[in-house]
Amino acid sequence: MMRDIYAEAWADALELFYRYRFVAVTRREHQEWWYDVASIMRGEARDPRGWQSLDTDRDEDERRDDPGFPFAPPPATAEDVESCRRRVTELPRSSVETLLVTLATNWLDVSREWEFDRRRPEMERRAHVVLSRFPAESRFYSNIGWKGESPDFYAQPVRSTDPFSRYDWDAGLIAVSDTEVGLVWSFDAT
Repeated sequence: MMRDIYAEAWADALELFYRYRFVAVTRREHQEWWYDVASIMRGEARDPRGWQSLDTDRDEDERRDDPGFPFAPPPATAEDVESCRRRVTELPRSSVETLLVTLATNWLDVSREWEFDRRRPEMERRAHVVLSRFPAESRFYSNIGWKGESPDFYAQPVRSTDPFSRYDWDAGLIAVSDTEVGLVWSFDAT
């Protein structure tokens, strides 16, 4: 069997994320991609390339009663989609890599991350691999607040979010291409 070096690189890149993180990609099946996001949130989606996903809540008791845990009920109607659309803002591709690194930190603030200066090159390499899965024409959305048109999340840590989970606080990225939809999410599970 031939090694899939891209799948291996993707799996290595997911090592960037750990406790209380979620990363999944699915095939884009709908013109209205929020329905693809919903299938990921409900745990129904499978990676179209067969690559690894990251779901730290996979074996939690809460999943027996609610397969979508820890996400709040995902959009199921046009009204739900409109509500979700108002809760995210499009993010320029130039800002996605710093957001991915920031989502991998404990406090969503790189200045508070242990040995960030030493670990930064490796974290950025892995974030670049995650970003590279989505071609240049992809669009990116987040539920966090920021200042400026092209934010650097190293310079402005995450201070506000509009949660999509059952927790009081979560922050994430939605990546949308013509063929795939991906979620990278960080949860405050306090």
